[in-house]
Amino acid sequence: MSDHALRLLREQPHLAELAAFPFNFDLTRADHVEAVRLASGGPLEAVAGDDTGGTYFVCGDGSVLYADSEGSAGIIGNSVDEALAVLVGLPGWHDHLGLAPTDGEEKIRAAVAETEEEIREYHGIDDERTELRAGLGLPERSPVELVGLLHAALLRTEPDFLLLNAEEGGAHDLLDRHPRPPLWEAVLARGRTDLTLLREGSAWDEVAGDRARRALALRAAQFDRREGDLPLLRHLLRHEAEASMTDELRLAAVLVGLHGHAEDLPLLYEVRETDFDTWCGLGGMPEPGADPDELRRWARDLDDSLFGTDPADEPLFTWTGLAHEQGLVELARAALIRRLDDIGFRAYCDARESKAMERRHACQLSPLVHEFEQMGDTFQALRAQRLHVPLQTRAWDRVSALLRLARLEREEGRLGAAIRTLSSLRDTLAEPDGGAGDSESDNSLGHWQRTNLGAYIVEEHYAVARTAATDTALADEVRAVTVAAGELLARLSGTARANVERHLAGTTDIRTDTRTDIHADTGANAGAGVSAEPTPPRPSAG
Repeated sequence: MSDHALRLLREQPHLAELAAFPFNFDLTRADHVEAVRLASGGPLEAVAGDDTGGTYFVCGDGSVLYADSEGSAGIIGNSVDEALAVLVGLPGWHDHLGLAPTDGEEKIRAAVAETEEEIREYHGIDDERTELRAGLGLPERSPVELVGLLHAALLRTEPDFLLLNAEEGGAHDLLDRHPRPPLWEAVLARGRTDLTLLREGSAWDEVAGDRARRALALRAAQFDRREGDLPLLRHLLRHEAEASMTDELRLAAVLVGLHGHAEDLPLLYEVRETDFDTWCGLGGMPEPGADPDELRRWARDLDDSLFGTDPADEPLFTWTGLAHEQGLVELARAALIRRLDDIGFRAYCDARESKAMERRHACQLSPLVHEFEQMGDTFQALRAQRLHVPLQTRAWDRVSALLRLARLEREEGRLGAAIRTLSSLRDTLAEPDGGAGDSESDNSLGHWQRTNLGAYIVEEHYAVARTAATDTALADEVRAVTVAAGELLARLSGTARANVERHLAGTTDIRTDTRTDIHADTGANAGAGVSAEPTPPRPSAG
C-alpha cells in the first residue's frame, strides 16, 4: 500500500524526470482524455500519465489502475511502489500483458530481453534504471517475478476496479486478455461449501434458516446430484416454502420429485398449498396418492425446461441475483454492466444497418433495469431504460416505459430530461397510435384514467415538479408540468383521483394549483411506490 516512491518523485525533480523518460511515468500528464470513475463509486486519483494518452490512477486501497487512451484499463500494481517496480523493471510492460507465470521462465526472459533490445535501439534504459531504482528505494526483481506481480494485479481489476466513462456509463475493456473464471463459479463457491456441510450432517439449521445460503446450497445440489441428498433436500424445501414462490422453491421441489418417492407427495402438496403464488408456481404437480412415475415425469419435465445440470446454461440474472443476495454486489454490478454494454453495442450496430434488435437481447433490458435498481445503481438503470423505451410498440407499454424513465431521471437529478420525458408521455396519451390513423389504431390506453397507471402518471408529474421547484432555470417548465398534472388528475376516475389526492394530501389545491412551491409532503408521497411497470421477478432458469 506504500506510496513512498510517489512522494519522492514529487519532492525530487530529477527523479521525476527519470521516471517520465525513459520509463513513461510522467507526473505532468495526470489529465486523462475523458472523465472516468469506478463502477463501485470508490475514490480515484490521477497521479501520472504517459506519452500515449494513458493515465495512472491511485484507488482507495492504494492499487494503481492504468487506463489507456483507447478505452482499456487494468490494475498494474497493489501500490504505487509496486507499480513503479514493474514500470522500471519492465519498460516494455505493454508488450507483456499476455504473459503469465505459467509460460515459464525461459519464455518470459526471452520476451523481455527482445523488447528491451528494441528499446535500446532508440535510447538507454540500463543506467537510468539503476539510478531510478536507487533513488526510489525499489528492490531489484527478476523479469519473471515482475511478470508474476503484473499478472496477479491485472486479474484483480474486476469487479472492484471496473472503470467507467463518467458521462455515458460504459465500461472500459480489460487491459489484458487473460481468462477469468465464470461468474457462476465465484457465486457457487459458498453453496458448494454449505452443501458439503449438509452432506456431513452439520449446519442443517444454519444453512436452511439463511435465505442466501439456502438458495446457494440448492443451486449447488442442482449441479451435483447424489442419491443420498433426499433428506437434506426435503429439509431445504420446507424452509424455502417460507419465502413463498421463488425459483429455488421450484428447484427444490424438482430435485425432491426426481427421486420419485410416493411418500414425498404429501410434503410437495403441502408446499404447493402454502399460498396462491406457490399454488400457481407449482402447478401441474401430482397430488398425494399419485403414481411415483407421474411425480418423476412432472419433475423431469420441469428440470428439462427450467434447470438442468450445467451452470453455464443458467441465465445471467440467476447468478447476479444470487451474488447480490450474498453481498457480492460489485461482482453482480460488473457482470450486469458488461451485459448492458453488449446490448447497447448491438443496438448501435442494428440501428446503423436499419435492423431491429433481436428479441432475446431486447427482453433483457427490463430485468437489467430492475437488477440495477435493486442494488441502488440508478445511473445504470437509467442507461438500460433509455434503450428499453424505443423498443415499445404498444401505446400502454410506451407510456409505462416513459413513466419509469421519468422517475429514474428524477432520481438521478436530471430534471430537465424528466420534464421532457413526461411531455413525450402526454403526447402518447393524446395520440396512442402516433398519428398513424385508424388503420393502425392502438386501443391499449383506452381506459388509462381508471387504472393505477393513470394514478402513477399524475403522481410522477407532481414529484418532478416538486423536485425541480427550486431550480429557477426550470421555472417555466415546472409551472407547465404542474398545470399538466392538474389536468391529468381531473381526467382520472373518481376512485383513482381519490387515491392520488390522499397521496398528495397537504397541497393547497392539487387540482388547480399551478405554483412551483409544492408542499414537501406532496413530493415525498408522490414518489412513494411509483412503478410504471410491474416489478419483474428474478428470471427462472428457462
